[in-house]
Amino acid sequence: MAIRQLRYNDDSSLRKVCKEVTVIDDKIRSILDDMMDTLHKTTNGAALAANQVGILKRLVVIDYEGYYLKLVNPKIINQSGTQECIESCLSFPNKIGKTIRPKKVTVQALNENGEKVIITGESEMAKCFCHELEHLDGEVFLDKVVEFIRSR
Repeated sequence: MAIRQLRYNDDSSLRKVCKEVTVIDDKIRSILDDMMDTLHKTTNGAALAANQVGILKRLVVIDYEGYYLKLVNPKIINQSGTQECIESCLSFPNKIGKTIRPKKVTVQALNENGEKVIITGESEMAKCFCHELEHLDGEVFLDKVVEFIRSR
């Protein structure tokens, strides 16, 4: 396992669309493990998308709200409701803003063993799913901010 270097602010990898993973092998599992180790070494981190560590693959790790997930090719398959959220991001330190997100989100993905998983999250977890999956499409939470709150 290794700690990967986080990408910040105007790093071009944060604005690139990640490529679908076609084979889940030991290399992909190693990247997911490294991402989880990197997440655990951060302060206030809940989740991490692969392009936040410079890897342009559709991979997300989450350790938040009782969820411990390693997701391959995740996509939102259902969403409902709306909620006002307070968001920040490991790649944009000192930025905090209000966003409007779905209240409930269902994600379909493969786990690290290539098995299909479907997970539904509400409130904070729904926000987390949206935030991370947008990273995979080169979007960042700053694009969704309706009001900046303050700097940390």
